[in-house]
Amino acid sequence: MGLTSALYTGLSGLVANSELMSVTGNNISNVNTTGYKASSLSFETQISQQLTQGSAPTSDMGGTNPTEIGLGVQIGGTTRNFSSGNVTPTGVNSDVAIQNNGFLVMNYGTYTRYSRDGNLSLDQNFNLVNSTGGKVQGYGIDSNFNVVDGALQDINIPVGVMTLAQATQNVTLGGNLNAGGTVATQGTLITSGELHSAAGSAAGVNDASATTSLTSLYATGGSTPLFNTGDVITVSGATKGSTTLTTHTFRVDTSAGTPPADAYGTTLGDFTNFLQNALGIDTSVGGAGVTVSGGQITVTGNSGTANDLVLNSGNVLDNAGSSPSQPFTFSKAQAANGESVATSFVAYDSLGNPLNIDVTAVLTNKDNTGTQWEFYVQSDQNTGPSRVVSEGTLSFDTNGQLTGSTGSSFSIYRDGTGALSPQPITLKFSNQNGALSALTDTASNLTSLSQDGSPIGTLQDYSIGSDGTIMGKFSNSLMRPLGQIVLATFTNPQGLVDNGTNLYSSSVNSGTAQVHTPGSGGAGTLVGSALELSNVDLSQEFINLISASTGFSASSRVLTTSNQMIQQLMATIQ
Repeated sequence: MGLTSALYTGLSGLVANSELMSVTGNNISNVNTTGYKASSLSFETQISQQLTQGSAPTSDMGGTNPTEIGLGVQIGGTTRNFSSGNVTPTGVNSDVAIQNNGFLVMNYGTYTRYSRDGNLSLDQNFNLVNSTGGKVQGYGIDSNFNVVDGALQDINIPVGVMTLAQATQNVTLGGNLNAGGTVATQGTLITSGELHSAAGSAAGVNDASATTSLTSLYATGGSTPLFNTGDVITVSGATKGSTTLTTHTFRVDTSAGTPPADAYGTTLGDFTNFLQNALGIDTSVGGAGVTVSGGQITVTGNSGTANDLVLNSGNVLDNAGSSPSQPFTFSKAQAANGESVATSFVAYDSLGNPLNIDVTAVLTNKDNTGTQWEFYVQSDQNTGPSRVVSEGTLSFDTNGQLTGSTGSSFSIYRDGTGALSPQPITLKFSNQNGALSALTDTASNLTSLSQDGSPIGTLQDYSIGSDGTIMGKFSNSLMRPLGQIVLATFTNPQGLVDNGTNLYSSSVNSGTAQVHTPGSGGAGTLVGSALELSNVDLSQEFINLISASTGFSASSRVLTTSNQMIQQLMATIQ
């Protein structure tokens, strides 16, 4: 019986140590496998044969211990070391390493797997996937690029396809307004030649009014109407300060016609309203505007040299061959005065269309409290009735520091463009550095320091943050969240089933997967553009390999010796 037991124990030792070599060899072979976790093998005695039970001490004799003979070894189980491996940067933005606890959640359609392998890439549908086609799971975003917690979904990163524009909401202006300049007292004054409502009228007779029909409008002594129905009047080349105003057209008709004009109408009043809007005259300040009186068109501009208008007869043309090509004669009676400065900047609507916006500041008062300025905001892209958008005031103290402002928030209308309308914009004249001041200088200067809008941009790149947030980088310099990768944790990760290809599945003893955003709920964090290396300790594995080899050799010797003893025994019996 003893020799048979020796044979059995030797054989079990061979099996056990061969399994140990197998586990150790597997660890060594996976030393360069991304996210691989080393395994160890534990042994336990298989059967213990009890020859005597032992006895308790008595008054005459001492106690005896049980007499037991072990009958071999068996595998007690395997243990996987889920400690983090070293992290190495790769420079590949789709790669991700997990530090500490957690597993990536991978969708395979009909089943889910879990992995520590962050060697990921984008497939042709822009899904973030692993090498076997599993889709990384996480949270998506809403229409405003806010990450939406809740149901898991495939992480999709449409590089080169997704586009984005941002409407301007805030513009910061800076510079210095020359407090030593002259206070503005008047605007431009331009008058036309006398106009009449009847043919052949002499000066002072049948003076035209705002209600006079344009097709019944005559110059002094003229017998031919200045306009016919359908004529298009073009205002081109007029200037305001150093800026040439945009060309505008007016159709003498009841509609804009084809091709359409910027405005239309049939009376002289309709035309003067158009001219007022085309010249960007803000009628809310100082009696400025375009009016008809005594048969003359009177153009009264806003004060400030930057608002000074130049409007000559050659700037107002009629394209009709039968009518005078220059229907009006204009003369300038006075120029605008006063310290002023103008600047222009480009803002953007919600579709990324550029909006050219002009801002002009004019010195209007000086007193013992400081200086006061008016500013005008205008834009040719405003689809409202006029290029005039807003008017406001700026107040500075005796140290030239801004103390208050009005009218800094306004809206630009974008009707008929498909963009958000009206679009609110706020001008900011101060920041942590003061931005705008009013100190004495040789001249005023005003400039746009920053604005938060942008034209259309295409998703060019992305990065993965420590909390799993995928931040997209667009060609217009905007950055927006595109989703968030999640991690799954288990009560007993040792209970996971190894499915090969760096994948695990849950089991009855691992517990249900608990999904968390990285860095919360006990889950670890992520390192973007990096991979987690295997946590195999090669030196320890070689020690284990030597131990397994020694144990295997010893078990082999047990078998050899037992076999020799049995043969000797059989020979003795014979």
